[in-house]
Amino acid sequence: MNNQKLTAALLAAGALTCFPLAVHGQSTDSLLNKLVEKGVLTRSEAEELRKETVKGFDGAYRGKSGMPDWVTGLKFGGDFRPRYEGQSSDNPAAVQRDRFRLRLRLGATATLRDNFEIGMRLMTGDSPSGFNTGNPLSGSTTFQDNGSRKGIFLDLAYAKWYALKGPDWSANLTVGKMENPFAFTYVVFDPDYNPEGLSGQLAYRLNEHHSLKFIAGGFALDQLDASTRDPYLAAGQLLWDANWTERLQTSLGVGGLTITSQEQLTSAAVPDINRGNTRIGGTGGPAGKFTPVVADASLTYNLESFPGYHGHFPVRLGGEYLYNPRVEEKNTAFLAGLTLGRAGKKGLWELSYQFRYIGAESWFEELPDDDFNAFYAADDVYRGGTNLRGHVIKASYSPFDSLTFNALYYLGELISNPNPGGSSSEASHVLVDFVWKF
Repeated sequence: MNNQKLTAALLAAGALTCFPLAVHGQSTDSLLNKLVEKGVLTRSEAEELRKETVKGFDGAYRGKSGMPDWVTGLKFGGDFRPRYEGQSSDNPAAVQRDRFRLRLRLGATATLRDNFEIGMRLMTGDSPSGFNTGNPLSGSTTFQDNGSRKGIFLDLAYAKWYALKGPDWSANLTVGKMENPFAFTYVVFDPDYNPEGLSGQLAYRLNEHHSLKFIAGGFALDQLDASTRDPYLAAGQLLWDANWTERLQTSLGVGGLTITSQEQLTSAAVPDINRGNTRIGGTGGPAGKFTPVVADASLTYNLESFPGYHGHFPVRLGGEYLYNPRVEEKNTAFLAGLTLGRAGKKGLWELSYQFRYIGAESWFEELPDDDFNAFYAADDVYRGGTNLRGHVIKASYSPFDSLTFNALYYLGELISNPNPGGSSSEASHVLVDFVWKF
């Protein structure tokens, strides 16, 4: 480098070390790119300086923050979602219910040497009646009680080991409270359900077009002080993803789940969010046993273009079928749906439709999507879970990369209607929200 370039490089390096961690990478690129544009540095000189700057910055930051040298990266992120929610039914006993809610999530991930990762996330939430812990199926908290303070709960806390990171084989193990590792639909798990236990994934890349993944996990559903029969959930799933052409992709999956000591899952033992199962004595544990097998498939075709949409336009058709052989009736569930487009990037939108059918004894009621619900007249409540069928329509639009608008409409009813006189159980559920990612 000549003296002019050396001076500019030193000034750049000094300026970059003054920026905080969150903006360091972006500021480095912007400043060095500007020096290249003005001819002060060549691209190779800028790349060399970038590497040296990052290396020096990481060392300086660790020294000042007390972060040990085995922490190679620290990442923060989250999202904020204000929401309007409306529920109604044509049953004369029903009351139109409107409420405003919010969800805030804030997390951090530390990447360590030797292929380890530690993650955590905090999230808002309301406590179910009789519990001082958060709702396992929702992070939303309601605007109520004269501006009362809102609860913050531990949503994720896990350690992950990437045992294999090769081009063909990859594997990892996760322990703690983690994001759901499985690819089952909302018929099996609510999207906000984060299990607690141990999971592992093993993936193999057959070639550039096909890959296989096996997922397995064992999770605690409750801990009992007066019994050795704690209820647990175990599951496994095998997925085959295929890219047949640039426009055509498919996915096939098969899996199984089982719950042990399900009789211990009484309404008083775990948060009673959903309904649908036949229960021992009405509020005791489920009377049936749960060992369902699940098959799912999807096909995505990318159109070259579509009116009002930028870039390739994905059209996805998918479905899932669940069968529980441990009971003799009301033991099936299925979902079928069509999705047009894909939101999440600036200017993109998405429309989708699903039909869902969830037999009363097909699966444990406290795990499926709680937003898909029906009206129980005897208790004047809207509840999700099992023993449900109906429709889900969703529209999404992203005006910016960081912001997505969602509107959802659920129309559900009970398959076996326990309402007095057979009165209507049909319920409409409307959700309108904005999600800011940061």
